[in-house]
Amino acid sequence: MMGDELLFQPLLPWPVLGALGVLAVLAVGAGLWFGLRGVWWRAAALAALGAALAGPALRHETREALNDIVLVVTDESASQSLAVRSHTHVPVVFNNPDNFQREAFFEERSALAAMSDTAKTSNASQKFLLDIARSANEASALVRKAWSDYRSPIDYGLTDLGLKRVAAMINAGLPARLYYTSYANNAFDTHVVQNDLHGRLLTYTSDALSGFMQDMARIGRADDVVVMVFSEFGRRVPENTSLGTDHGAANNMFVIGKSVKGGHYGDIPSLTSLDAGDNLKFTTDFRRVYSTMVEGWLKQKAAPELLNGTFKQFGMFA
Repeated sequence: MMGDELLFQPLLPWPVLGALGVLAVLAVGAGLWFGLRGVWWRAAALAALGAALAGPALRHETREALNDIVLVVTDESASQSLAVRSHTHVPVVFNNPDNFQREAFFEERSALAAMSDTAKTSNASQKFLLDIARSANEASALVRKAWSDYRSPIDYGLTDLGLKRVAAMINAGLPARLYYTSYANNAFDTHVVQNDLHGRLLTYTSDALSGFMQDMARIGRADDVVVMVFSEFGRRVPENTSLGTDHGAANNMFVIGKSVKGGHYGDIPSLTSLDAGDNLKFTTDFRRVYSTMVEGWLKQKAAPELLNGTFKQFGMFA
């Protein structure tokens, strides 16, 4: 359960704050009456001081940690991606499941456990922070157990791209609808000597995806899982002077799963009719695919605010 409300935890009693407010209004009025310079700056400072003393808490949430995991991210990148920046839900983000815990000396553990007890404080901001800490502790315990219990004979290739960890979480039945993982270190940024490198990267990707889908079939979850593969940028068509290609505007996307009706969706772009920057002229807005995934697979409403518009779905699910 989650809820948002604006609460106030005043640093001074309300009567004292009220008296200060009256004095501030009288002071500003007197300044205006006598034409004192800088009166508006003083008024703004008094207003800011009053707001601080009132102690606003902009958000108050209560959550059931084990039933409110919406997004799990297995992140190997140096900085967090946009996937973890959620307006409402707090995603669970980890790299190595074995290390996904709060380290502490033995003497500190009881104190850290008590810190997550939200019943011991009436301050809404502190309660929110303790709620997050409790949620993280419980989620990390779930993740570590899921990983320690997971065994698979499936070969994911040279690198599993985090998909083996995703398989472990699904196998454990974590209450998550979305999983996100990414290639580490921006590997597909092939500005130099693209040909061999690009071929190897696609082989690693193919092996990992194939292993993941085989694993889903092995644990009986193939009907429940669909994978969407995308990149935030494409490549330009002409080769550059370093035997590579530079960043481009258009790209392709893959949707993989037992429930997907295979085939090509959207019109194939021309390799010769390019825009002024040597980019492919895209024929399908990528948000059509997002809309299809949100509504066609997750059975959620893709509100215009979510995608900044309304987009027709592809009929790609059986």
